[in-house]
Amino acid sequence: MGVFNKFSFIFLVIFLSLSANAEVQRHQFVIQATKVKRLCKTHNTITVNGMFPGPTLEIKNGDTLEVQVVNKARYNVTIHWHGVRQMRTGWADGPEFVTQCPIRPGGSYTYRFTVQGQEGTLWWHAHSSWLRATVYGALIIRPREGKSYPFPKPKRETPILLGEWWDANPIDVVREATRTGAAPNVSDAYTINAQPGDLYKCSSKETTVVSVDSGETNLLRVINAALNQPLFFKVANHKLTVVGADASYTKPFTTSVLMLGPGQTTDVLIRGDQPPSRYYMAARAYQSAQNAPFDNTTTTAILEYKSASCAAKKCNAPTPIMPSLPAYNDTNTVTAFSQSFRSREKAEVPTDIDESLFFTIGLGLNNCPPNFRKRRCQGPNGTRFTASMNNVSFVLPRNFSLLQAHQQGIPGVFTTDFPANPPLKFDYTGNVSRSLFQPVPGTKLYKLKYGSRVQIVLQDTSIVTPENHPIHLHGYDFYIIAEGFGNFDPKRDTSKFNLVDPPMRNTVGVPVNGWAVIRFVADNPGVWILHCHLDVHINWGLAMAFLVDNGVGELQTIQPPPPDLPIC
Repeated sequence: MGVFNKFSFIFLVIFLSLSANAEVQRHQFVIQATKVKRLCKTHNTITVNGMFPGPTLEIKNGDTLEVQVVNKARYNVTIHWHGVRQMRTGWADGPEFVTQCPIRPGGSYTYRFTVQGQEGTLWWHAHSSWLRATVYGALIIRPREGKSYPFPKPKRETPILLGEWWDANPIDVVREATRTGAAPNVSDAYTINAQPGDLYKCSSKETTVVSVDSGETNLLRVINAALNQPLFFKVANHKLTVVGADASYTKPFTTSVLMLGPGQTTDVLIRGDQPPSRYYMAARAYQSAQNAPFDNTTTTAILEYKSASCAAKKCNAPTPIMPSLPAYNDTNTVTAFSQSFRSREKAEVPTDIDESLFFTIGLGLNNCPPNFRKRRCQGPNGTRFTASMNNVSFVLPRNFSLLQAHQQGIPGVFTTDFPANPPLKFDYTGNVSRSLFQPVPGTKLYKLKYGSRVQIVLQDTSIVTPENHPIHLHGYDFYIIAEGFGNFDPKRDTSKFNLVDPPMRNTVGVPVNGWAVIRFVADNPGVWILHCHLDVHINWGLAMAFLVDNGVGELQTIQPPPPDLPIC
């Protein structure tokens, strides 16, 4: 056997052994209005298959998903598979007008993609207007057949989806804010697995209950599916051991409290090592923006020891014990938590950087256009809220998706002149001149060569208000090699870079009045949006997109668009 044939044979054997146990899983998601009663009131809520939260998808590393989405609702819809790498399958990523046109009412589209090399907890959600307020669910990726977790196998596993509920139609809430230019109304409740819990009116009968047996170790897959709010999460009297985040394993560490920005997931082990009783799991806001209104309520679920359940005792169950949650603005706790994350193995961090980028992120205020009436400019001092990266407020196209325009060479849809650095240097976290509050609208992309090694400094600004921004990159995982407060200073801060075992994430919480540095290799061709996962900020333009060129040959080239891709 010649050398070439020998290598081909070895590759084939590896390929066949990897794909031997891989399955194709097929599902149908029907997007429909369903009557849902919360806080004493029934709403016609947009759901998947009439379920709220939507169905949990459970697959193995290496499996392929085919999900046919049928839109029977009255709104346009798309589904995003949050955190899935989508290698060469950008058409299945889901953000509206970025990788596809929306699925119109009455239409359908089948998302096809393979999950490769990722294990842990991800999730899926609508990526069109504010539909993800109720259209979301867990995506659980287990190890391949014959492989196991890198931690003791838990007795049972429970997805914990943290959500946000409006006692109104969320689409009406965002439309009203778009009309007035003001901040949208805050939510009326947070939820755990779509239930607000005992501290809200008309809710205690349906409170989520999670069972545990004395002595057993269970896995909680915590997902922040809230629309606009980073959340603290705690279980009374129980420690949590973090073992994974965003479908990457971490070095285990123990904590009494979690903080997740919207979009983030955290896998934790919890031991039934307390006296058998009932304990509240609780979540409430981490609010870093000063003087901004927010929902200050607390959602609860109940961790119930089997021997303490009423089914076991025929009794009045004891009142659950309540955890003490951090103060709403407890940034120190958030910092200590986020700096505890490390990759489980030595990380392959890109070192020789080809593209060194610096992006300011933050809010802004547009002056009232002369043709607008006062009621359309209800932001601070008669302005309209906006947001930007590097002073560009991102505008989505309306007639084509960006990926389609790129693939078909359609002119006039976007430009590739997104700035690599802020157009103007200023004291980002200091007192910023009002002249810098008004960004420029634009559909600007940044071009990356296939295989380029990219570093981005994400710098919060104090324009309008500093805030912790959960920044999510589609199509990629990245290493968070450092974070800090104040203005990033390459002379001083480069020494803080962790190039050994930094955590791998798909969503980074950029510290309030601070910065984070991320690195990745641009090995996935397509158009990939980078945006704040607080949906109120996406609407205002806190986003940009990368256009990653094809490389050489089929394996470095995006697949052709599927025949049923929705047309605008």
